[in-house]
This record gives sequence, C-alpha cells and structure tokens, in this order.
Amino acid sequence: QVQLVESGGGLVQAGGSLRLSCAASGRTFSQYRMAWFRQAPGKEREFVAAISASGGRLYYLDSVKGRFTISRDNAKNTVHLEMNSLKPEDTAVYYCAAGAYYCSNYGCYSAPGGYEYWGQGTQVTVSS
Repeated sequence: QVQLVESGGGLVQAGGSLRLSCAASGRTFSQYRMAWFRQAPGKEREFVAAISASGGRLYYLDSVKGRFTISRDNAKNTVHLEMNSLKPEDTAVYYCAAGAYYCSNYGCYSAPGGYEYWGQGTQVTVSS
C-alpha cells in the first residue's frame, strides 16, 4: 500500500503562486507514475499534470501549460506542483495520485482510473 499526503494549499490572490507537495510512504515510490487532479464543487475530477516514474515524461492540462510545473524527487519520495499566475478558475481541491501500471501516452496518464492510490486532497482558493 502507498499512502499519499498533500500539503501547501491555501488562499491566494489571482496572479499569485502556490507550491503543492505530496509525500508518499513506502519504498517503491520510484516505480510509480504520479499525477495531480483537481475537483471543483459541482464538477467532475479533472486531470492537471502527470510525471512518469523516472521523471522523463510530463503531461499537462492545456489550460495550465506554461503556468504549472510538476516535478518529483525520488530520493525524498515527494512530488510537487508549482503553480504560478493562478486564476480564480484554478480554485479546487487538488489531489495527488499514484499509479503502478505501464503507461506510455497522454490517455492513460490523464485518466483517474489509471491511478491506484489517492491522497485526501488540499484546498486551493484563488480570489479575484
């Protein structure tokens, strides 16, 4: 089992920045694809960003490209989401996820069903 704990959420003004962190338990973190999803009230869970196990492949939701950066540190069992130029529409609960099965394209990296483990989420609120 893998346990994931998110941190770093909060309230910021539009145009501001936040850095989300996800700490993973276990000794096999380097074998997992990692991703961030978000969910706003009344909306479906939405893919935000993903990173391959090695860190060599990155995927982003179109609306966050150029503003958000996903990264990982396998030595520390952590994944991060640096969010810049935040907009009110970025307001949501952000979830960290981990998946073990092989994936080589955007379709499987961006699908919630491709991830086996989920954190409890951290709230990000962007004021206008």
